[in-house]
Amino acid sequence: MIRVIGAGLAWTGRHGTAALAVSIFIGMALPALSAFLRPYLTLAVFSLLTLAFLRVDQNAIRMRLRRPALLVAALVWMMLGAPLLTWLAIEVTDLHAFGPDVVLALFIATAAPPVMAAPAFIYLLGLDGTLSLALSVAALIITPLTAPFIGELMLGPSLPLSVGGLAAQLSLLLAGAFLVSALFRKLAGQERLSRGTLHISGLNVLLLLFFAIAAMDGVAASFADKPFFTLGLTALTFCLALLQITLSLLIFAPASREDAYAIAHTCGTRNMGLMVAAFGGTLPEFTWLWFAVGQFPIYMLPMMLKPFVRVFCRQNVKSVTPQT
Repeated sequence: MIRVIGAGLAWTGRHGTAALAVSIFIGMALPALSAFLRPYLTLAVFSLLTLAFLRVDQNAIRMRLRRPALLVAALVWMMLGAPLLTWLAIEVTDLHAFGPDVVLALFIATAAPPVMAAPAFIYLLGLDGTLSLALSVAALIITPLTAPFIGELMLGPSLPLSVGGLAAQLSLLLAGAFLVSALFRKLAGQERLSRGTLHISGLNVLLLLFFAIAAMDGVAASFADKPFFTLGLTALTFCLALLQITLSLLIFAPASREDAYAIAHTCGTRNMGLMVAAFGGTLPEFTWLWFAVGQFPIYMLPMMLKPFVRVFCRQNVKSVTPQT
């Protein structure tokens, strides 16, 4: 029985990219299951963080840390520059007039660290994902410091948690996941973990499927009741992701094109689920819908932008199997 489960996880790990691409549509097709799983979204996020820390390639991070200037610059832009630019846009356009739910949506979409699957998406495009990996881990670590500051700036008293409460929740999630992953790493040993890469990838895909289904709660009903509004909101999440990617490309143009795109795509795929988990899985209806439809660009942009990457990086983008 254990061998069958192991073989099933390995098969899922090998076909993880395809599974991730359809997971959000599965969530929409199963609204009753989405409503049932929604209360467990925080648990799913915690489990995904644990696996992310468990699978971190420490050698790849050390290699990037030998020349940290680009990594530090990308980290500052991603975790402070982009959200501060968003705050400035909110102030200039008076988006506060639309209510705190709208500002909260922009907060979680720009102040969150990148999804830990970002390096896998970079590998999928045939590029080197080590910079994305180092950037993702560094951003995750400093999120309890930067996110509360940005939240206070954007929302003030409308922030669902106090600044200290948000910092504490994020720290607990990240520290807890790191400690659990360290315990697993010590019990299993590096050799066994290396042999079980595909099994871990398969488990990661299953957890992402669980997360996607839980995140899609209410989306199918929204498309049915307010199709144009929901489509418009989905388009806006694509626009925001593409805007972050475009600005990042322009800022890091002096770097190599491959590094510039790795930074840009990582910046455009934000881990909004982490912020939702920090808020206890409870968000206003509009903000939740933004978070839910915001998963579409995360999973669809890698394939949509592949022709652009082929031209931009002046290479034939090869087929690479990512560690999803």
